[in-house]
Amino acid sequence: MKKLDVTKQEKESLEEAIQFWEKEKIIDASTASAMVNSIDVKSFDWKRLARYAFWVALASLVFAVFSLMTDTAFLKFVDTLYEAPNILFCLFFAALAVLFYTLGFRYKTKFPNKNLSIETMMLIGVFATAACIGFLGKVLDKNSMHYSLLFLLSVLIYGYLANRLKSKLIWVFMLIALGIWFATETAYHSDWGFKFWGMNYPLRFTIFGLVLTLIAIYLQPRFKQLMEFQSLSYLIGLLYLMVSLWSLSIFGNYSDFYEWTLVRQYHIFYWGLLSTAVSAGLVIYGLKMKDNTSREIGFVFFVLNVYTRYVEYLWDNINRAIFFLILAISFWFVGRWAEKLWQKREDGIDE
Repeated sequence: MKKLDVTKQEKESLEEAIQFWEKEKIIDASTASAMVNSIDVKSFDWKRLARYAFWVALASLVFAVFSLMTDTAFLKFVDTLYEAPNILFCLFFAALAVLFYTLGFRYKTKFPNKNLSIETMMLIGVFATAACIGFLGKVLDKNSMHYSLLFLLSVLIYGYLANRLKSKLIWVFMLIALGIWFATETAYHSDWGFKFWGMNYPLRFTIFGLVLTLIAIYLQPRFKQLMEFQSLSYLIGLLYLMVSLWSLSIFGNYSDFYEWTLVRQYHIFYWGLLSTAVSAGLVIYGLKMKDNTSREIGFVFFVLNVYTRYVEYLWDNINRAIFFLILAISFWFVGRWAEKLWQKREDGIDE
């Protein structure tokens, strides 16, 4: 009889579920026994090996490129290419991008389960697209310095390709390009200063991350063709929001580094309070709504905020052992509270 190969952790979870179903009389003992016997632990995780192998291959490719950049013979060859027109490079990388996108799409059609091979081809296509757009900028350069429009072009291209090829990897690069476009576009309209409408980069990206997260929650689900990217948009939006909020809690809304160094941190304490409160709010929301993404991101940034505030305010004012002891006791009480809630829920199920 063919068995289902799973990891050890997955086998334990499945066996617990089967035991629960048997206990609740959802299935009989013979069915439960047959289900348990149909599960087997993987002897070797070939999928993980494949993932690591592709990562090593990509890293080796990057190192090969950097090695070429330091090779004397290659540098002499590159010098001869400076006379070549930029349009030639633009067309070359465009053709390279089309080639790998086509290969990736065909491979996905024939072998839909070989995700790593498919995403590797898509990744090369993404980098070739970026290079193509970069050389296109040189071809069209009129000394306007409004090159943020090139990033907007990359957003449109990546968005179309991600939807057309159903590639989550390309969608991630689209969201990254969207952030770069937002940064350069607002900088362009502020004469390349650090403030736009009175907001520095962390404050701008806090709003940007919040808007992106809200779009992922409320607007994106309305479009069926974008539903499979909703979780990614939600994740990236939260990361934009929390990283920006954390940066804002350190630097405040200052655009001049020297001016910031003259300010005591308690003058911008409210940003730290906001960042910590939002992190805690995400943890509570994630626990109540069973949202793993918000819960885990919230927990990571809550801990990061606590340690950041410690370095800012208490590093020279309180003994480190005492601080961490207080922190340990606090989290112990949180754990006790969570354990009581969990026990009440289990008792309710048993009844």
